[in-house]
Amino acid sequence: MTIGAFPPLSEVFVRRRFDSVGFSPLVANAYRSLLRDAHQALDDASVPSDHRRVWILPGRIEVLGKHVDYAGGRSLLCTVERGIVLVARRRNDRVAALRDARRRESITISFDAPARSALPWAVYPRTVLRRLIANFGSAVCGADIALASNLPPAAGVSSSSALTVGLTLAFAELSALSSLAAWRTTITDRAALAGYIGALENGADYGRLAGERGVGTLGGAQDQTAILCGEPDRLEMFRWGPVTYERSVPWLTDSTFVIGVSGVVAAKTGAAKERYNRAARTAHRLVDAWNLHGGVLAATPARTLREAFEAASNGPVTHVPSILADAARAGADSEFTANHLIARLEQFFDETFVIVPHAADALVNGDVKQFGALVDRSQGGAERALENQIAETVHLARYARELGAHAASAFGAGFGGSVWAMVPSHDAERFASRWRDRYLRTHGSASHRALFFATRPTVPALEVVDDDTRRGA
Repeated sequence: MTIGAFPPLSEVFVRRRFDSVGFSPLVANAYRSLLRDAHQALDDASVPSDHRRVWILPGRIEVLGKHVDYAGGRSLLCTVERGIVLVARRRNDRVAALRDARRRESITISFDAPARSALPWAVYPRTVLRRLIANFGSAVCGADIALASNLPPAAGVSSSSALTVGLTLAFAELSALSSLAAWRTTITDRAALAGYIGALENGADYGRLAGERGVGTLGGAQDQTAILCGEPDRLEMFRWGPVTYERSVPWLTDSTFVIGVSGVVAAKTGAAKERYNRAARTAHRLVDAWNLHGGVLAATPARTLREAFEAASNGPVTHVPSILADAARAGADSEFTANHLIARLEQFFDETFVIVPHAADALVNGDVKQFGALVDRSQGGAERALENQIAETVHLARYARELGAHAASAFGAGFGGSVWAMVPSHDAERFASRWRDRYLRTHGSASHRALFFATRPTVPALEVVDDDTRRGA
């Protein structure tokens, strides 16, 4: 992390005055509009205006690091200039009342008799509360919460994790959970908080904080880490299992991201959830195969695919070790064929040990051509090995490169979602228009959901601490 505008990772919570954050006028006005809507939703519910607290939760771009976080890999990440705002006020009972200001939807959750809601987003507050109560008991207080968002939903920019992060921050702060010994000994910095919220979503234990059901997906902590640990005009490199900061690299001053939202919903429910979880289960199968067939003499079984690579390499990881490939073949069956497992090994090796670190070096050196070639290699690996690319995302990436983008890649869980393109800042608006037109000529059925917007890496999740901005002034 850079030293200056934002605190180091050792500080768990980021708090800033709105006017000190450095938002552009366009971004600041968009957030002020969201804040007005969220405050109005609480006003309409007769929630007192005093003692309200406000959080801004940005979405994120997985620049590189496709499906590696739950396997212990390495990613290059940043946040985007769109997000969710959350306005919350403590209640004196054991009830959480949540309102989506723009959708005009509401959910009420009783801690003592939680009932299911038909609203798809209800799974996130229900999961957050269930886990926090399981880990911190009666210290968790009720709250009135209103949210408003300008993130495209189910588009791969992590709207669901932004909501989960925001709800965790709000309940933690309103309930003073960080004063508890169970919190202080486990959630020691912001990276640890990201790891905990990742475990909250996937249902895993985190240190001594026991797991719960989660939201049903087998993800890692990549999204939560990007949202909590990003910095303006920087890309952050982390590795996983546990969340570990590695380096920060500057984003090029004359370059901008343009996001192309395909219009194909990247939901993690139903059949889409099963496809997403299959990608995670492939990595878990490779770890099991290594422990059973390759690393049986190791003193400690591998917990992640990265650990399996390191054990099989017995030194720096420079290729896919033959002993690890042999173990993968031995672990194949009708569900996970040998060819599928070997392809996944190669994709994980490439992404974690070659593409991400070398792409970071290329940005530091200002070598846009090399960066673009590495991103192309990552996109190709996803198309060959991850089974998560669809025609729309493949075409968006290809069209972006054909139209002159320095680099372009699909990102997020896949099975829909978005593609980022790196373009010269002065050409971002024209490029976005041409990219959109080219895409919709082929995929016109997506026109009502497709969205194209420019962004630079921006701030992490933060609490806004000035009262006038809380009121949307």
